[in-house]
Amino acid sequence: MKIVIVSATISEIKPFLNRMNVEFDDNSNLIEISYKQNQITILITGIGMVSTTYFLAKNDLTQFDWAINIGICGSFNKNMEIGSVVNVYEDCFSELGAEDGDSFLTLEQMELKGTQKITNKNNFTNKQIDLLPKVNAITVNTVHGNEISIAKVFNLFHPYVESMEGAAFMFVCEQENIPYVQIRAVSNYVEKRNKDNWNIPLAIENLNKKLVEIINEPINQ
Repeated sequence: MKIVIVSATISEIKPFLNRMNVEFDDNSNLIEISYKQNQITILITGIGMVSTTYFLAKNDLTQFDWAINIGICGSFNKNMEIGSVVNVYEDCFSELGAEDGDSFLTLEQMELKGTQKITNKNNFTNKQIDLLPKVNAITVNTVHGNEISIAKVFNLFHPYVESMEGAAFMFVCEQENIPYVQIRAVSNYVEKRNKDNWNIPLAIENLNKKLVEIINEPINQ
C-alpha cells in the first residue's frame, strides 16, 4: 500500500522517523520509507492552509492509496487532557465568510457556493484509528487567544479543537477522492496565550506513538 503522511513541520513527526531509523535533516520536505508491505512518503508542507494545499497539489495525491495528516492542536474542551490524541472527522474553514457589524455570516447565510465544512465519510477501518475519540475542528489562520473571539467562534461552530492546516488537507483529499484521516494531539487549551500551560513535547510523543500503532495495523476498505 502507498501511504502519504502529511505534517506541517518535521518536528511533529521526528519521533516516527527516528523509530523507522530514517536519515533526514531539518530541511527535509519529502522522505521515502519502506515499511512492511507499505511504501510511505512523508510530506512536510509548512504551516498554514495555503502552504498545505500547494504542496499536496504539487505532489499529486492520486498516486497514494491512503493519506494521513498528523499534527498538534489546541482544544476548546478543557475536559480533554493535554496530550490526548483524537481523530478529526469533521473540519471547518471558520474564517470563511463576512462580518456584519458584530455578527459573522457563513457562506450558507450569504447564499454563496463554496466549501466551509468537510465531513470525513471514508468507509475504511483501522483498529487503532477506531479507538480514538472522534471530534470536530476548525482550521484557522490565526489561532485563538482572546476570550471574546474564542466565545464567538465556539458559539458559531462548537469545535472541540483547532489547527492551522486540517481542513485544507481534508478538502484536497475530498477533491482527489483519496481515503484519508486527520489525527491530532492536544498540546494546549484554546485560551489567552500562556505557553507555560502548553505541553508540545507530550503531544508530539503521544501523536507519534499512535502513528506507529496505526501503521502497524491493517487497513480494510
